[in-house]
Amino acid sequence: MIEKQVKKAKRGDEKAFQELIHHEKNKLYRMAYMYVKNENDALDIVQDAIYKAFISIKSLKNPQYFSTWLSRILINSALDFIKKNERIILTNEMDVLPKEQNLGIEEKMDLAGAIERLDVPYKTVIILRYYQDLTIKQIAEMLHCPEGTIKTRLHRAINLLKSDLREGCI
Repeated sequence: MIEKQVKKAKRGDEKAFQELIHHEKNKLYRMAYMYVKNENDALDIVQDAIYKAFISIKSLKNPQYFSTWLSRILINSALDFIKKNERIILTNEMDVLPKEQNLGIEEKMDLAGAIERLDVPYKTVIILRYYQDLTIKQIAEMLHCPEGTIKTRLHRAINLLKSDLREGCI
């Protein structure tokens, strides 16, 4: 189904592209918000990513990777936005954390703060793995890195988070 829609979009069917985006928009927003922690900035990043995807959809080689391709565009847009604005992003809303976890607001704030303090490569793998539920292989393909690199970054990120959260408890 999605592959058909992608093929239609590649041929210039704007309605097919809109339907594809409709299925991805919430995921895109949550991912953008994890980077900038500001609703308006996240919406700007999503809009920018959708525009870039629309003008370059014909370059997508494998329709089955549409979601991964779009996520990669969004990540690049978010990183470009952060570099362009070179500002510190303060965390004031914690509703982007997974709702499945039974964490209190204090724990959510601690975790979100710890994730925010990670360097971008570590933050990216944490977001993609635990907030977007991507596999190591999918993350490696999306970031154009070997799987071993992704595993290492994920392991280091988790250790950094544990260390950061332990220090906060002491």
